[in-house]
Amino acid sequence: MRSLNTLKAAVVGLGLLGLASPALALDRRVTIENETGFTIVEFYGSNSGEQDWQEDILGEDMLPSGQSVVIDFDDATGYCMFDFKAVFDDGEELVREGVNICEVATFTYR
Repeated sequence: MRSLNTLKAAVVGLGLLGLASPALALDRRVTIENETGFTIVEFYGSNSGEQDWQEDILGEDMLPSGQSVVIDFDDATGYCMFDFKAVFDDGEELVREGVNICEVATFTYR
């Protein structure tokens, strides 16, 4: 009897692991849309637990108003909460904290 209960526990445990796997495989791509009338010259997306913005995701590129870009935020941590910072050609910066990239497919700056 004991080995049957152990087998049942192992099967249940494997089933729970199967439930956790899809969460780790969530799509972390987000379309960033710029509808502000200004060009985004820098864009940062950092894990909400980070203390700095790290690197400009756009690099040498820019995101003109009326355009969009798809960014893959998968940093291999499985983390879903990110902070965004957009820097515009007029020098203004917009920061949005706590964006759940596992649930948001599109983020629009207006």
